[in-house]
Amino acid sequence: MMGVPQTRRQPQRTCVGCGEVQGKRELVRIVRTPEGLLACDPTGKRNGRGAYVHREGGCFERAAAGRLLRALRAAEAGDQLVSLREAFSALLAQPQPRAPQLHRAAAPLPEHLIARNRHGPTRTPKRSGPGGPKGTQ
Repeated sequence: MMGVPQTRRQPQRTCVGCGEVQGKRELVRIVRTPEGLLACDPTGKRNGRGAYVHREGGCFERAAAGRLLRALRAAEAGDQLVSLREAFSALLAQPQPRAPQLHRAAAPLPEHLIARNRHGPTRTPKRSGPGGPKGTQ
């Protein structure tokens, strides 16, 4: 049975700065690596504990002043915030990556259907019975 392809749900994350829930791709991931370093993770795939922030300087500043270090479980990493702030502002200077396309392209028709449709619809002519077409008496 062929059905309509289902669209995948987009994962949701909460911004540590403002608390707004949005799609994972609209936020920037900040990660604490296993070595204890704080870094921006634009790909979202680096190893370590992550927290998400909007691509805005205001959200980052609110996060850095409040919940960011707690969310990353990095209490003694306060001295790394300066380098993290510079990396985040450099990330903001780059153009935002394009959003992924959620729709699929239509599959092309098989060749036997294309040839059949070139000559118009396939209809069988109606045959009239022994008394002729209905309603002509």
